[in-house]
Amino acid sequence: MVDNHGDLGVCWRLATQLAERGKRVTLYVDDASALSWMAPVGCAGVTLLAWPAEATTFDSNALPQVVIEAFGCELPQGFQAAMAQATQAPVWINLEYFSAETSALRNHGLPSPQMSGPAKGMTKWFFYPGLSPHSGGVLGPGPDGRSGMAQPLSPSSTHPARMPNDPLNISLFCYEPASLGRWLSQLDQQTTPVHLRVTAGRATAAVRQALLAWPAPPRFTLDELPYLAHPAFDQMLAEQDLNLVRGEDSLVRAMWAGKAFLWQIYPQDDGAHGPKLQAFLQASQAPPVVVQAHLAWNADQATPLPALTPSVMAEWTAWGQSLRARLQAETDLLSRLEGFVAAHG
Repeated sequence: MVDNHGDLGVCWRLATQLAERGKRVTLYVDDASALSWMAPVGCAGVTLLAWPAEATTFDSNALPQVVIEAFGCELPQGFQAAMAQATQAPVWINLEYFSAETSALRNHGLPSPQMSGPAKGMTKWFFYPGLSPHSGGVLGPGPDGRSGMAQPLSPSSTHPARMPNDPLNISLFCYEPASLGRWLSQLDQQTTPVHLRVTAGRATAAVRQALLAWPAPPRFTLDELPYLAHPAFDQMLAEQDLNLVRGEDSLVRAMWAGKAFLWQIYPQDDGAHGPKLQAFLQASQAPPVVVQAHLAWNADQATPLPALTPSVMAEWTAWGQSLRARLQAETDLLSRLEGFVAAHG
C-alpha cells in the first residue's frame, strides 16, 4: 500500500476482522508507522511484515490460500512467480476502492487472466466494495458492535429530538477543502452553540491556517483531537451530530455511525472523483440538501454550505440513519469475500 491513513485503515480493519473469524493473516505494508496510533495493541492472528523487495523469493509450497492485492499495489515479482509455480494456486483478489459507479458494478467479480509476466497463467479477480447487493459491500462495524453501531435502530431513534439550545457536536476529518474558511464562518454565525472536534494532522493544520486571518477567536468551541485508535475514532463519530469525513475508511465508519455526515472524496487530477461522488449520492438516495452540501464541500472554489438549521439537521440525520439501516440489512464485505473465495478456490 502506498497511501497513508485510508488504505492502511481499510486493510487493517479487514485483516483484524479476518482474524476474528479464525483466519491467519499476514499483512504486508510499505509504511506501517500510522498503526502505532491506529492499532497500538495490534491484533492476535495478524502478522505485520514490511513490503518485500521485488527480487525476494518465496516458497511456492508455503503460500496462503488467498492473496488480496489492495488498492492497486502490485505484488512483488518474486511473490507472483511463487504463486504461478504452486501446486494449488491461491485465490488472487484485486481489492479496489469503494465505488457506486456502474462501471465498478460491471467489473466486480470479473476475472483478469495474466497473459504474461511472472504470474502468467493465473487469474486475478476484481472485487469492488459498494452499496449495491451486486457489489462487494462494505466492511462491517466489527464483532464488538462498538458504539451500538451493530444494534438495530429503534423506532424512537429515527428522528431524535433536539432542544433549541443543545450544542451541535461536529467532527472534522478533512484534506484542505476550498470551502473550509467559509464553512467555519458559517459555524461562527450559528445561533445555537457549536462544539467542533478537529482530528489530528491535515485537518488541524488546515483549520489553524484558516483561522489565522480572523480578528478574534471563534465563538464556537474548538477541540484539537490527538491521533485516535480505531475504536476511539469510531466511538467519537457515534457521539457527534454531524461528521465530516474523507477518503474511504472514515466514510464507511460514518455510515455505520448512523449520523449526518459529509464526505470529502479524494480529489484526482483527471476529475474522476466528480462522477464517483455523484454516483454515491445517487446510490445513497441523498436528499437535495445533502447533495448541495457535498457538492459545495468538494468544490474547487469556496462555496457556501447549507445552514445547519434544525430542519436541515433532521433531514440530514434521517439520511444517515437510513444508510446505516441499509447496511445492517445487507451482507458485509467480509462475508461476501468469503463466499467469493469459496466459489473460486
